[in-house]
Amino acid sequence: MAAVLVDAGPLIALLDRSDHNHDRCIKTLRALRDPLVTVWPAFTEAMYLLRFSWDAQEALWEMLDTEALRLVTVDHADIPRIRHLMHKYRDLPMDLTDAALVRVAERHKVRRIFTLDRRDFLVYRPEGLGRFSLLPVS
Repeated sequence: MAAVLVDAGPLIALLDRSDHNHDRCIKTLRALRDPLVTVWPAFTEAMYLLRFSWDAQEALWEMLDTEALRLVTVDHADIPRIRHLMHKYRDLPMDLTDAALVRVAERHKVRRIFTLDRRDFLVYRPEGLGRFSLLPVS
C-alpha cells in the first residue's frame, strides 16, 4: 500500500494552531503525495486530546469525510500481534495506538510514519520492514 501512517500527535498539531509543532506538521503535510492513513486508536486519541475545541474535533471528522485521512481497520486477527508488540516494548512502554500502527505497517508494508513520537518509533522494528522512515524529518 502506498501510504503514510499518521500518529495522533501530527493530527493534533495540524488542527491546533497553538501547538508548537503546527507549522512543521503543515509543511510536512504539504510535501506528501501519498494518502494519509491511521487507525481507530490514533483517531480516538487525537479526538480526545482535541476536546478543548469542538471546531478542531469537527475538522478531524472532516478529514475523514473528505478522505484526506483514511482509516485502516485493525481486526480480530491482529490482536495477538498487537498484544505481542505491547509486551515486547513494555519497557518504553508501547501504547495501544503505537502497537496498532506498527501492526498495520507490517500488514500493509508501510514504512513511512508521520509522528512526533520519534523516541519510540526509532526503537520499533516492524517485522519485515526494518526501521520506520519518520516524518517530519528532524
